Amino acid sequence: MSVKSAPQTHTANADLAGEVDRLLAELGVKRSDYTEGTIVVRTPITGGIIGRVAEIGAAEAAGAIEQAHAAYLGWRLVPPPKRGELVRLFGEELRASKEALGRLVSIEVGKIVSEGLGEVQEMIDICDFAVGLSRQLYGLTIATERGEHRMMESWHPLGVTGIISAFNFPVAVWAWNAALALVCGNSLVWKPSEKTPLTALATHALFGRAVKRFNEAGGDAPQGLAAVLFGGREIGELLVDHAKVPLVSATGSTAMGRAVGPRLASRFARALLELGGNNAAIVAPTADLDLTLRGVAFAAMGTAGQRCTTLRRLFVHESIYDSFVPRLKQAYASVTVGSPLQGGNLVGPLIDGAAYRAMQIALEAASAAGGQVQGGERIAIEGAADAYYVRPALVEIATQTGPVKHETFAPILYVMKYRDFDAVLELHNAVPQGLSSSIFTNDLREAETFLSARGSDCGIANVNIGPSGAEIGGAFGGEKETGGGRESGSDAWKTYMRRTTNTVNYGRTLPLAQGVKFDVV
Repeated sequence: MSVKSAPQTHTANADLAGEVDRLLAELGVKRSDYTEGTIVVRTPITGGIIGRVAEIGAAEAAGAIEQAHAAYLGWRLVPPPKRGELVRLFGEELRASKEALGRLVSIEVGKIVSEGLGEVQEMIDICDFAVGLSRQLYGLTIATERGEHRMMESWHPLGVTGIISAFNFPVAVWAWNAALALVCGNSLVWKPSEKTPLTALATHALFGRAVKRFNEAGGDAPQGLAAVLFGGREIGELLVDHAKVPLVSATGSTAMGRAVGPRLASRFARALLELGGNNAAIVAPTADLDLTLRGVAFAAMGTAGQRCTTLRRLFVHESIYDSFVPRLKQAYASVTVGSPLQGGNLVGPLIDGAAYRAMQIALEAASAAGGQVQGGERIAIEGAADAYYVRPALVEIATQTGPVKHETFAPILYVMKYRDFDAVLELHNAVPQGLSSSIFTNDLREAETFLSARGSDCGIANVNIGPSGAEIGGAFGGEKETGGGRESGSDAWKTYMRRTTNTVNYGRTLPLAQGVKFDVV
């Protein structure tokens, strides 16, 4: 670092720290909550320190879980539409604070401004969804073979919902779980990523405002309905192992899921796992290449490649490869990389140095496997000597081998040529992960085949849009090493509830099912 750049870096860090201070005050967070503690918070924009958060001890964390369980015992008795009213008020708080919270997301994660705001919009959208859901927790009436009997199913609250979230969507993923869990009658205990505690503090403060308004209007939200636990792996393990947490929703790596899943299974708790994604797209001969270029560019480079739905593998038909790939390479060479807070920049920084090193290791392995690498180099940004900005990397490679089959949480796109549609479907599915996928085609048969049982084996399959960027109306999640969990819309609410089957005899006889006779004198 040159003598000239040192004071510029110091000034940039100070400016961001000051802005964080103002934002957190506006969002209702006490200054001591983010200035006193052992967890050091750095912004990836400069690499500078923007806060310090206190790590919770094991005894205190266990106490918070016990309090959440006690809160659940009361909250489960509140009628669902009234629970929905609390979530509606929370949505109002989010709307009022969208600009401040979205800005804080951008600073703490390194997302461009529109993506930071978009994350808060996801929170608002899931609140709207959950409010409607609070009047639609339907069970079925089931045909019964016995006369003068009625059979039905009922859905009841489950208990404490544990939420373990990752850095890349520090508040939206919590909201996906929290909004549904709350209207279903559950309480919440949240362990956010150690890399993004400030947005968690802000979200918790906004939820506290909603609870205060709810209770002032005559509601009955119990103390301890939602808790946040700041800490490392040991706090996550405590949450996973606690007998009074019947469901843990965990977002992170496949390695994390392999650790969490068996521990939950050992005590017969539920696991909602959102794990790795090695997402692919197929560009067919009939694809609209202008549309495809835009779709591929965002899916592969957006959020600096740090989405679980980021496009990482691209199969391009040989008949259009030489016309499409040069255009894509030009987009990679010209995309603007820099501070996400400055208008015009489309790619911000990686979260930290570890992410940069993992990217370089993958690119070295790809090169060793015969791949032709464009981009991937670190970019020097004035005032950000301790940050990790990189040029997104495009790797042309002949076969799907080595690092291509592994998820690297960075902007690397592996591009491969294909000839046969059936063969490329096999290649598409020949990775351990199964989160999101897409095909760009105007051939109806190809599109429908891709969505059919013999097509994509992922939880999300799209046509003429990229794999990245989901709406809350559809259940989000994937298969295979992605974990099988589903969050957000559709019928994902059932994960947060327990089902009972009820049979009511309103007659004067006692017929048994299946014609069984058991007459006693």
